[in-house]
Amino acid sequence: MKIGVISLGCVKNRVDTEQMLYVLTQRGHTITAEVEEAEVLLVNTCGFIDPAKEESIETILEMAQYKQTGKCKVLLVTGCLAQRYGDALKEEMPEIDALVGVSQCERIAEALDQALQGEKPDFRARHNEMPECGRVLTTPEYSVYVRIGEGCDNRCSYCAIPLIRGGYRSRDEEKILSEMQELSQKGAREQILISQDTTRYGSDMGKSLQELVQKAAKVPGVEWLRVLYMYPDETDMALIEEMAAHENVCKYLDLPLQHASMKMLRRMNRRGDIKDAKAMLLKAREMGFTLRTTFIVGFPGETEEDFEELMDFTREVRFDRMGAFAYSAEEDTPGAEMPDQIPEEIKQERLDRLMALQAQISRELNEERIGKTYKTLITGHDGLTYIGRTEMEAPDSDGEVHIFSPRELTVGQFENVRITRADTYDLYGELAD
Repeated sequence: MKIGVISLGCVKNRVDTEQMLYVLTQRGHTITAEVEEAEVLLVNTCGFIDPAKEESIETILEMAQYKQTGKCKVLLVTGCLAQRYGDALKEEMPEIDALVGVSQCERIAEALDQALQGEKPDFRARHNEMPECGRVLTTPEYSVYVRIGEGCDNRCSYCAIPLIRGGYRSRDEEKILSEMQELSQKGAREQILISQDTTRYGSDMGKSLQELVQKAAKVPGVEWLRVLYMYPDETDMALIEEMAAHENVCKYLDLPLQHASMKMLRRMNRRGDIKDAKAMLLKAREMGFTLRTTFIVGFPGETEEDFEELMDFTREVRFDRMGAFAYSAEEDTPGAEMPDQIPEEIKQERLDRLMALQAQISRELNEERIGKTYKTLITGHDGLTYIGRTEMEAPDSDGEVHIFSPRELTVGQFENVRITRADTYDLYGELAD
């Protein structure tokens, strides 16, 4: 059958999608990008914060319409929203023909078969085994994500991920390295290690992320190895020095801090000391690392003084990249039950102030790059210029480099690019040769 797929949410969810596509194609089904032509529609949902939930629900309802206007016979709903709110979805959306939870990717074909027979399968019995099957890449073949773990043990008071995906478990090291080698042989020159908390890797099996980075950097053909989603308290200088020791490991430190006020960090149930994190960030910058973080504004009890601590911290560290979000109360989490919830208008006003500051910092740092030359991965063409990224830009989250070239460039290849102009988030350049 022709299957159309919509994958929402984070890149961890994307890997789930890729595994489900593999299972389905192994059963003889084909993938189509034309949803109106799809006989089966699969929506892999996100259930992390309210806007993501709303997007997931709107997408499910939109795809359900193709049962009347298109060729859709079966609507499959998978992922975090299905895992967490499956009972409500079954009750309120009879258009859904099957639900598949977060650790049930290998059962997607079984779910489809049962749905075609008129049943309403519900595969949400979460287990701790890491799904190990092939993948149909939804990213370009030259840049891929490699999952190294699943779940989370941090129990931050604002976050529902442990409720949805369970506790942390590491993926077998040999399977990670084997997959990396296979992907490299297929042209994956940039490989990105991900999980909900990459720095916890190996803690349940007597290994460490530092050891994994050391081995992964030696996989033939991997020109860029990138590590995302590092927990501050579990990141130490030994790990950073290991990353710096390998030429093909991107000097890119993704350290989601969530706040800079110790009072707020304790309310968020975040471990560690912000002074230690700051010292580590500044040391990493001296070593040439690009710094990225995420912050939450408007968490319950955040005073103007707490917020100003966050603003001052941002001014001092001057992050190259920042994602910031207004706090979203997630049911069944401690944060949702806390007193002193912040009004939405104050959350938004603080978010706007923080992002305005970051925009200024980002532009200033980008302008400092003018005249410098960078190894740049060519990722596309917009009709006027080629598009690329340096090791300072992670895919899906950071800006891009627009490249003017007198000759044809090949997507997926590297070129040396001299930066000639900068704006707030994007850069412009020309071939250095």
